[in-house]
Amino acid sequence: MGVRVRQADGRDREQVVRILEDAFHLDPVSSWVFPDEEHRRAVHGKFLGVFVDVTLDEGRIDLLEDGTAAALWLTVPAGAPEGEDPTPALMRETADPDNERAELIGRLTAAVHPHHRPHAYLLMIGVSPGRQGEGLGAALIDEVLQRCDQEGTPAYLEASSERSRGLYERLGFTFTGRTVELPDGPSMWPMWREPRSV
Repeated sequence: MGVRVRQADGRDREQVVRILEDAFHLDPVSSWVFPDEEHRRAVHGKFLGVFVDVTLDEGRIDLLEDGTAAALWLTVPAGAPEGEDPTPALMRETADPDNERAELIGRLTAAVHPHHRPHAYLLMIGVSPGRQGEGLGAALIDEVLQRCDQEGTPAYLEASSERSRGLYERLGFTFTGRTVELPDGPSMWPMWREPRSV
């Protein structure tokens, strides 16, 4: 598939947030964090903006040139992180201070995140709803996975739906065996991909 990908920078922040808002508006996890749809519409962009800002500062955002999809990548070193990650609290403080779920989601995913080896972490990928199912997500992350294969680097992500889990399995990711169980909510599937020999 001939998609054109470029690396986003700060000038693309609002576009990336809009892509993620559209892609995740009806996602099971976003719907759990913000159960009321009208309220979700009001605060979801602030919540997702925290992920975008962290990735602009510390990682890489790949953006389809036509503005229909974006992938957020972080490089995670081996070894447990020192101190408490401020991001979950920032997610809640920025988006919805009275909503403990806006912080809990970050704490629950951090608790199962592997740190035994350095890896590429696909923090989030979003494809505009009208373009989902066309292979854009796979095409968007293919370059990074190819580089992982060449460098012998594993990759990791959390799938937020059965549909996305199936996509990632086709790309070589396997379920780690321990789901993230959101209280009274959906499951998430941590997934790991060993580099393929090239």
